[in-house]
Amino acid sequence: MTDFYTENGIVYCAALSGAPSLIHGFSTRLGGVSELPHTKSLNLGYNRGDPDEVVDENFRIFKEKLGITGAVLVSAHQAHTKKVVYADGSSVHFENVDGFVTNKPGVALLVKTADCQPILLYDEKARVIGACHAGWRGTVAGIAAETVAAMTKLGADPKNILAACGPCIDKCCFEVGDDFVDTVAYFSDEFLQFVSKENGKYHADIKAMNRHILMCSGVPEENIRVSEECTCCDPGKFFSHRYSKGLRGTMASVIMMK
Repeated sequence: MTDFYTENGIVYCAALSGAPSLIHGFSTRLGGVSELPHTKSLNLGYNRGDPDEVVDENFRIFKEKLGITGAVLVSAHQAHTKKVVYADGSSVHFENVDGFVTNKPGVALLVKTADCQPILLYDEKARVIGACHAGWRGTVAGIAAETVAAMTKLGADPKNILAACGPCIDKCCFEVGDDFVDTVAYFSDEFLQFVSKENGKYHADIKAMNRHILMCSGVPEENIRVSEECTCCDPGKFFSHRYSKGLRGTMASVIMMK
């Protein structure tokens, strides 16, 4: 695997395996046509203030740069759940879903974020891919583990799965309250090792939580690549829900087999 890098000026990528049959990437907020201050410029979320035709054009640009213009693009109304569905391309939109798996070439799995962590997964040998949206609620509920399990049902082997965990809010900016700590402890005391307290304030490490979950699901540590960037620390490059207090655009993460 290689490090994350920016490609074509707008797409933030991580080569999961160098396999020529795989396309994947994470958008930034750069390279689009949105002109509103809070959505400028590659907003990929509808109902964020941009006219639909502007978002449509942003998607056209993103898909063209990523090389998935002719793909069947599958997405969902995300609800911070641990629900994962199989996508064969016959349906392109789902409700209250936060993860997808498929073994169908030409079906592009898309998840949307603006501080939550996007996770893209690939088993080259089994030819199975997965994608999930891991906010803190989905993280502690085990969305990453559910996605690995769903891939396994399609023939994937966790030890062969490669994971690219994209840009999200890091522990430096992710201050949480007692309710978060109580919820995390309710799911598993193990997660408390990823919550630290400094100067009377709790900070949570979503990246470490998801890495831990993937490893507990059988994905080797050396197969997991995690972006070091913090979306909240770099609002010029990424949309951040916390930094903007909710007034922001949306980024997309996509994975597809040719």
